[in-house]
Amino acid sequence: MHSLPLFHRIAGAHVVVVGEGEMAAAKARLVERAGGIPCPETEAHYARLAFVALEDGHAAQIAALRLKRMGLLVNVADRPELCDFTLPSVLDRDPVLVAVSTGGASAGLAKHLRLRLEAILPQSLGALASGLSAARDRIRARYPDGDTRRRAIDAALQEGGRLDPFEPASAEGVDGWLDRIRADDGAQVVDVTLASDDPEDLTIRQARALGRADTVLHDPQVPETILIRARADATRAPLPAETPASGLTVILRRS
Repeated sequence: MHSLPLFHRIAGAHVVVVGEGEMAAAKARLVERAGGIPCPETEAHYARLAFVALEDGHAAQIAALRLKRMGLLVNVADRPELCDFTLPSVLDRDPVLVAVSTGGASAGLAKHLRLRLEAILPQSLGALASGLSAARDRIRARYPDGDTRRRAIDAALQEGGRLDPFEPASAEGVDGWLDRIRADDGAQVVDVTLASDDPEDLTIRQARALGRADTVLHDPQVPETILIRARADATRAPLPAETPASGLTVILRRS
């Protein structure tokens, strides 16, 4: 990855905005939208982040250097090579945020990817997230074991599940799911024979299974581009290896 994706909480915090005109005003509005307090460079000693929105490239570089020497992380508009962080195109379904970044390569591409996502992600997505958050203690009480709990949530949120995020009615279904649905504690094994080493050739079923797997057993020649489709905390082991007694195991074999 070209960057480490992070969501930075700035509610009540000062954020420096250097510049004039619409470009600087847009940065200030973004800061305010996230609960931050835009401030001038003279108040940089209160801040941890800064935006530089100057048309003059030399002036922007000098301002960025000044702020970096003060220990601030700096974003310079239209100058990705000077940025400590870049701004993604953000889809807001509060409290769900979906950020699309090209690392400064093309803001237009990031925007149009976000617009496509806007069309397919329902407005109810935020309400579903809030409902799951409010039910966190009940979910833990129903499924005290972490692996069992995660499998139950995965089953509910998968395509066609009781809490499918793409179904608007799911936002009202958390209580009903807790009342009627129990996790499948048994072991599941999905045996996958890869069509090629290209991750684009994974079927939807295969990609979904990798994303949910507790354990991935694989031929040693299976490339990293396929393996990274699994959860980051999934256990990996080369074949042959013993299949775990519980959880979801995906076995990857080369054709």
